Amino acid sequence: MVATPIGNLADITLRALHVLQLADSIACEDTRHTQTLLHAYGIEKSSAQLMAVHQHNEAQASEAVLQRLRDGQRVAYVSDAGTPAISDPGARLVAAVVAAGLRAVPLPGASSITTALSVAGIVQEGGFVFAGFPPTKAMEREAAVALWSAEPRAVVLLEAPHRIAALLGALGVLGERPVTVARELSKQFEEIVTLPALGLSDWLLAHVPRQRGEFVLVLHPIHVAVDQGADLVVLKLLLAELPLKTAVKLAAEITGSARNVLYEAALALKAQTE
Repeated sequence: MVATPIGNLADITLRALHVLQLADSIACEDTRHTQTLLHAYGIEKSSAQLMAVHQHNEAQASEAVLQRLRDGQRVAYVSDAGTPAISDPGARLVAAVVAAGLRAVPLPGASSITTALSVAGIVQEGGFVFAGFPPTKAMEREAAVALWSAEPRAVVLLEAPHRIAALLGALGVLGERPVTVARELSKQFEEIVTLPALGLSDWLLAHVPRQRGEFVLVLHPIHVAVDQGADLVVLKLLLAELPLKTAVKLAAEITGSARNVLYEAALALKAQTE
């Protein structure tokens, strides 16, 4: 499973290039797109070496991949961009390979999800939720936004250009909750901004070209103030005896407060004593 660039062609690993060069066959989401990508790196593969394995044929096409693997071939799989089998095809293929007693090998590389998170400036102590592409129907999208509004952790979304205006409009109900919008990551017109949810639509409409390209959105965690009474006392006592992360974990279990909120409080307490 080979990760490919999400935009900038320089974002390819040496290991990925080595594997693609050695592969007897390359299964790909779009053979034309992959052939163009291979040519950019000087890798030559015949049309017979490329196999179309995409959203609409993955279950059936997996059998052809299995046959080549059983014949002793080295087969690589790539989606059009990023890491396969997350929001792109590939998961069914991996499941079929593993079920057949064969080995699926992951090659780490570009991912729009982790790329956006790395510049969102949020503390990941409590982890994050990857929600993928939101529902396309208005009522279902609004129901999804209602669920995310109650989710205390960061929520990562993907969206296509023709639906971004509708999504940003729906997110307006989140009010002052910060949202990082990453557009065209690693490409020429990359744009990254963090704004309150209620200001997203105005930002999008202020510049028409912003409505083009692929989007990753990070809804920032919900910050709930730590109880300045009992919760803080428990946290202080634990910090005096334990490493910060252990103290935060135990304080969360004892008090029921959100771990990411306690983590920020613990950092503030540590800074006061240094």
